[in-house]
Amino acid sequence: FPAVLPSPHMSRRKSCDFILFSFNKTVEHGFPHQPSALAFDPKLQLMAIGTKSGAIKVYGAPGVEFTGLHKDTTAVTQIHFLPGQVSSMLLSSLTHMRSKIRCDFTLSPLPPLFPSATRVTVLLLLRSCDLLCIGTEGGGVYFLQLPRLSLKDNHTLLQDQVTQSLPDDYRCGKSLGPVESLQEHPQQSGKILIGYSRGLVVLWDLSTRHADQLFLGKQQLESLVWERTGNLFVSSHNDGGYSVWPVTSGNTCSHQPVTSTIPYGPFPCKAISKILWRTTQTGGGMPRASYGDRHCLTIQQDKDHVTLDFTSRVIDFFTVHKFDDPSALVVLLEEELVVIDLQTPGWPSLPTPYLAPLHSSAITCSCHISSVPPKLWERLVNAGKAQQGRQHTHRSWPICGGKNLAPPPKQQELLLTGHEDGTVRFWDASGVALTPLYKLSTANVFHTDCDPSEDPQDPSDDPDMQQEEEWPPFRKVGCFDPYSDDPRLGIQKISLCKYSNKLVVAGTAGQVIVLGLSDERSDHLVDVSVVDLLQDREGFTWKGHDRLEPRLKPAPFPPGFQPLVLVQCLPPASVTAVALHAEWNLIAFGTSHGFGLFDYHRRNAVLARCTLHPNDSLAMEGPLSRVKSLKKSLRQSFRRIRKSRVSGKKRTITTPTSKVQEANAALAEQEEVAPVQRRIEPRSADDSLSGVVRCLCFADTFLRDGTHHGPTLWAGTNSGSVYAYALEVPGVGTGRVCERGGASESSVCVEAVLGKEIQLMHRAPVVSICVLDGRGKPLPDPYEASQDLAITPDMTNAHSVLIASEEQLKVFSLPKVSAKTKFKLTAHEGCRVRKVALVVFSSTAQEDYSEHTLVCLTNLGDMHLFNIPGLRPQVRYDCIRKEDISGIASCVFTKNGQGFYLISPSEYERFSLSAKVITEPLFSVQLDRPLEPTPASKWCVLMCLLSDGTTTQPQANGTHKNQMGQAEGRSEHTHTHSLSLSHTHTHTHTFPSFHFSPPFYSPSSSLSSLSEPLKLQPGLAGVPLWSPW
Repeated sequence: FPAVLPSPHMSRRKSCDFILFSFNKTVEHGFPHQPSALAFDPKLQLMAIGTKSGAIKVYGAPGVEFTGLHKDTTAVTQIHFLPGQVSSMLLSSLTHMRSKIRCDFTLSPLPPLFPSATRVTVLLLLRSCDLLCIGTEGGGVYFLQLPRLSLKDNHTLLQDQVTQSLPDDYRCGKSLGPVESLQEHPQQSGKILIGYSRGLVVLWDLSTRHADQLFLGKQQLESLVWERTGNLFVSSHNDGGYSVWPVTSGNTCSHQPVTSTIPYGPFPCKAISKILWRTTQTGGGMPRASYGDRHCLTIQQDKDHVTLDFTSRVIDFFTVHKFDDPSALVVLLEEELVVIDLQTPGWPSLPTPYLAPLHSSAITCSCHISSVPPKLWERLVNAGKAQQGRQHTHRSWPICGGKNLAPPPKQQELLLTGHEDGTVRFWDASGVALTPLYKLSTANVFHTDCDPSEDPQDPSDDPDMQQEEEWPPFRKVGCFDPYSDDPRLGIQKISLCKYSNKLVVAGTAGQVIVLGLSDERSDHLVDVSVVDLLQDREGFTWKGHDRLEPRLKPAPFPPGFQPLVLVQCLPPASVTAVALHAEWNLIAFGTSHGFGLFDYHRRNAVLARCTLHPNDSLAMEGPLSRVKSLKKSLRQSFRRIRKSRVSGKKRTITTPTSKVQEANAALAEQEEVAPVQRRIEPRSADDSLSGVVRCLCFADTFLRDGTHHGPTLWAGTNSGSVYAYALEVPGVGTGRVCERGGASESSVCVEAVLGKEIQLMHRAPVVSICVLDGRGKPLPDPYEASQDLAITPDMTNAHSVLIASEEQLKVFSLPKVSAKTKFKLTAHEGCRVRKVALVVFSSTAQEDYSEHTLVCLTNLGDMHLFNIPGLRPQVRYDCIRKEDISGIASCVFTKNGQGFYLISPSEYERFSLSAKVITEPLFSVQLDRPLEPTPASKWCVLMCLLSDGTTTQPQANGTHKNQMGQAEGRSEHTHTHSLSLSHTHTHTHTFPSFHFSPPFYSPSSSLSSLSEPLKLQPGLAGVPLWSPW
C-alpha cells in the first residue's frame, strides 16, 4: 500500500500540541505514608524522613523539598547526615552496605562487608567524618573508612574481646546481646560508648583499642546519651527508668550508677527507647498498666511538667538548638509531624507550613478553586488564624535550610477536602508546600453522640491546651483523629462560588448545607427544609441509616463559613452530585433516588424528581445498611451471568423512541466501526442503582427554541438518562438578575418545566454534562459574564451540549438535540471514563493563545485529551496505575491544566498536563566548606539504615505509574528539580522526581510498648522529654 504522508495541517497540529501539552508529576503534597526514620542536619537545617517503602524525603524551608527512592521496597530504619557534606548512602540491616545515594538520588549496590548472619542495629558517624561505626545484632562493632566504605579489619571489636575483660560474677556465661547504642565522647575524639542489650556499657578507645572503663548495668539497656562535659552519661532502660553514670579516669569498672530513677514507678512502666540530654534530666516511661496504650512525650522544667499525648505512635524526635539552647522540639509521629515551641511559656505547638496530615480524618472528596479573589483569600486566612487561638505560636518555622527560588504564584489556589468527620479543610495549593488555611466543621449543625461545646472559643475545648487534672498531666497534641463521631457526617460533595462566597457541602445522610462567609461570630438557628425525592412512590421502603437530627435551638458558629439553610433529602441516602448557581440563588442535588432543586434565597423547594427504576431495590438500602440479603446477592449474580451469555446478541431497546434515539441510530449507520474499535453493547434497563444521579449542571442556553435562551438545569443518571429542565427565575432573562432586597420579586417563586428527556442508546452512566456556546466554548461560571470577569458567551449562534458517558463522548446540537459528533472511548478494550474536565491550555510560544480541551481519566489510569467541540484526540498520557482504584477515584483537575490524586491515604500527587503551567520545587542549598578534590566533596550525604534485604513489588493502594511523560508518538520527558551547592564555586545537580509505592507493613510489636526520654537547655533546671516509641 502507498505510504500516507502527513499533511501540513497535521504537522502544525503536532507542533501546537507540543507547546500546549506536557505531562509531568511535579510534587507530592501531604504527610509521607508509613514513616520509619528521622534525621536532622543542624548546619544545613535540613530534615530527612525515611519510609517503609524505601523513600527518603528531605525538607528545609517551605518550598525546599526533594525525594529519593530505593530501587527495592525496603524500609528505611535509620538516617544520618554527614556533617558539612551533601551526599548520601544506604545501609542494609542484614549483612552489608546496600547502596549509597549521590546527588541524583540513584542508588547503586555495594559488595558485602560483614558476615551474612550479621544484622545492623545502630550507626555512629564520628565527628571527623572519616569513620563509620556499625553495631550489630551479634554484639560486634565494625568500622568503615569513609568515603571509600572500606572495612578496617584491625579495628573490628567482637563480643569475645569485651567478655574477657569482665569480672567473673558478671560474665556468668551469658551473652551481652545486641549493640543497642553507640555514642562518641563530646570532648575526646576517638572514644565511644558502646551499650549492649544486657546492660553493659563500655568506654572504648579507638586509638589504643582498649576499654578505658566498664559500666556493669543490670537492667536491659535501650539507649545512651552523654552530658555535654563528658563527665557523665545517662542510660535508659526497658523498665521505664534511667541511670546516671560517672566517667572517672582512675576507676576501670563501675558497678553502680550515681542515681537511678523510675519517674512514674514503682509500677511496671513502658521502656524509654531514646534519651537526649541537654542539661539535667528527670523523667521516664508511662506506667504500663494505666497508660500502656498512650503515645506520650514529657517536657519538664522546674515545676512545669507537661505530658504531650499524641494520637499515633512516636517514630523519633530531635531538638533544634544552638549549642545547648533548644528552640523547638520536632516529633515525627506515625501519622503527622508535631513541632513544639520551647521558647514560649507553656510550650505551644507551631503550625506546620508543610507535611500537614491530609488524612487527619479520612478524605472522602475534594474540590479545586483557581484564581481565588484576594478579598476571599484574606477572609479565609483571618478565619483560620482565629481558629488557632492559643494552641499555636507564631514563631518562625525552625527547619529553614535552603532557599526557595520559585517565583511567587501569579494567583492564589485553594484545594478543598471533605472528610469523614464532617469537616471541610481549606488548603493553600498555590505553591509546592500545601499549607492549611481554615477548617470548617458541620457537626455543630446536628445533634451527635459527642456534641461540641456550646462555646467554640472556650479554652477548655482547645485540644492542644486542655490538661486533664491527673498525674501525669496530659495535654492532647496534634490534629490526627481517625475516629468519627458519626459516619453519617461524612462529606461527599463540595461546591464553592468564589465570587459570592457561597459554599455547598453535601453528606452521607442526605444533608445538603448552604453556607455563607462571615467575619463575625454568630449564634443563630439554621433553617431546615425537607425534600422528599420519592414523591410518594409506592413499593419502596428505605432500609438504610436514619437522617441526622438538626439542632432545634440557636447554635454558636465561629468566624468563617456559617450555615444558612439545611436541605434534608428523603430518603437520607448519600448525596452523589451537587451544583451551585449563586447568581440565581439555586442549588441542585442528587442521590441514588433522584434529584432536587432548591431556592436557598426564598427557602423553598422548586423541584423533586424521582429517578428510581422498579428494580432499584438496592438503592433503598444505603451504604451503611447491613440488611442486604443473600437472596438478593444471588439474584444479582445470576443476572450478570445471564447478561454475559447474551452480550454478543443485538438487543432491542423497548423505551419510547425520541429524536435523540433516531439521531443516534442514523449516526451509527453512517459510521463504520474502525478495526481498533469494538461495538458497545447496550446495558440492561434493570441494572441495580440505575437511578443514581451522577452529574448536575446549570446553564443559560437554548432549550425551548432557537431564539430565546434562559436558565436550565441538566441531570444525568447511572442508566444513561439525561433530564433537561427549563427554569423560570425571577429577574433572569430580562437583562436583570433578581436582587435580594427586591420585595416585589421575593414572593415570586422559581419554576422548573421539563424540556427534554434524553436516553442514551447504550445506557452507559452519564459522567459529565457541559453546555457549549456558539463558538464551541464552555459557558462561564456564575457572575463571570455579568461582572466582565470572562469573555461574554456567544448567544447568537446555536449552542450544543457535550454529554460524557462512561463509554463515549457525544455532542448534541441545541435546542433540537440532534447528534453532531461522538468519540467511542470504549473502543479501546476495557476502557471506561471515570473523570472528565474542561481545561484551558495556554501556549508556551504565544502569550495570548489558549485552547479549551476536554480531559478524560479512564479506569486504566490514562489521560485522554480531546479538542472541543470536534472531539478529535490530541494526546494520551499514562498517569495512574490501573490497579490504583482509590487514586483514580480521588483525581481532581484544575482549570489551568494541573491535577491532584491520592497516592496514599495521606499524600496527594500533583501533576501537570500543561506545558506552561507547572508548580514545581525550585531551590538552592549553600555549603560553606572548602572545595575538596575527592568525589565525596560533591556528595550530599545521608546515611540510611534499611531493614532486611528482602524486596517486594510495590502493591499498596498508594502506588502509581512511574512514567514521567509517555505520550503517544512522543519521546519520554523527565521532569527535574535543581539543587545548587556552592562555596566559592557552585555545583549544580539535578534531582528527578521519584515516586514510590508504599507496601503494607505491620508495625513491629517490639516497638509498640516503648517510651522515650529527652533532656534540654542549659541554664534551666532540666527540660526532659520522653515518649512511647
